[in-house]
Amino acid sequence: MATAREIMTPDATCVGEDESVATAAQKMADLNVGSLPICGNDNRLKGMLTDRDIVVKVLAKGRDPQQVKAGELGQGKPVTIGADDDAEEILKTMGSHQVRRLPVIDGQSLVGMVAVADVARALPDKPVGALLDAISEK
Repeated sequence: MATAREIMTPDATCVGEDESVATAAQKMADLNVGSLPICGNDNRLKGMLTDRDIVVKVLAKGRDPQQVKAGELGQGKPVTIGADDDAEEILKTMGSHQVRRLPVIDGQSLVGMVAVADVARALPDKPVGALLDAISEK
C-alpha cells in the first residue's frame, strides 16, 4: 500500500509563526490553496492556518490582518501523519479528525502535505468514498 511519502505533495510552503495573516493570505492566493502549515522559528510545525480562520477569527472580529500573527491562530497540536504511514492510516486519521489535508512529518520536519485527492488517486474508490462520508459529517 502506498505511503504518505509516495503520494504527498512535497516541499509544502509554510507561513512563519511571526508572519502576518495578510502575508499568509497572499501566499494562499499565490499558491491557490485554502490552508498553510504554520512553521515556527525552530522549523517545527506549530499548526495549520485556513482561509476560514482568517475570515472568522480576524476579519469578522474587526482585527487588522497586517497586525495579527499567523502563530496566534495555530491552536492546539496539529493533526499530522508520518511520512512512512500507509494510505489506510491516512484515511483513518483524516476520517477521525474530519480533515481533508494533513501535514506529513518525517521525524520533526515537515516534508509535505497529503490531501484527499492524493489519497483518491492512490486507492480504489470504496475507501475514498467512506473517507468523504466521514469528513463530511460536520
